[in-house]
Amino acid sequence: MSEDESEVEAGEERVIEVSVEEEMKSSYIDYAMSVIVGRALPDARDGLKPVHRRILYGMRELGVTHDRPHKKSARIVGDVLGKYHPHGDVAVYETLVRMAQNFSYRYPLVNGQGNFGSVDGDSAAAMRYTEARLSKIAGELLADLDKDTVTWTNNFDNTLKEPQILPAKLPNLLINGSSGIAVGMATNMPSHNLAEV
Repeated sequence: MSEDESEVEAGEERVIEVSVEEEMKSSYIDYAMSVIVGRALPDARDGLKPVHRRILYGMRELGVTHDRPHKKSARIVGDVLGKYHPHGDVAVYETLVRMAQNFSYRYPLVNGQGNFGSVDGDSAAAMRYTEARLSKIAGELLADLDKDTVTWTNNFDNTLKEPQILPAKLPNLLINGSSGIAVGMATNMPSHNLAEV
């Protein structure tokens, strides 16, 4: 038995001295990387942040594809919150709304029905009044998901699987651009014409 183990067994306190400066550097870097990878900046492979990816995947699982009828946005938001993204309904709904706005996305990923806001800054109607479904182009981002094309991970409570990225037959990051602010980093990419990419 080592000397350290005998100290712990004897009930003595174990204090590890750490430089505050070093701990702050290490903790800041860990936090920054977590924010960058986890939510603030898009993944270059599919051009989506986790909330966007979870909404699109959740809509696909709900069967709200471009060739099916629209469903209430509240139903979609509730499903995404309960299964994949437990971070507040306002954030999820605002993201859904942006993906439906043709002035926010060159190629909208969501086909909205109802008041989804205006270019003048008018906000969208409450989620109980609007309906949505995936756009045809979003179907291309989700195509071949069932063909073992991407890595899967557990959701927040380990009850379901969700894709780490989408197969993305289209270069979504280039055609729709993206913007985001992270800890110590930011991105603001313009959209591009699909025919020119």
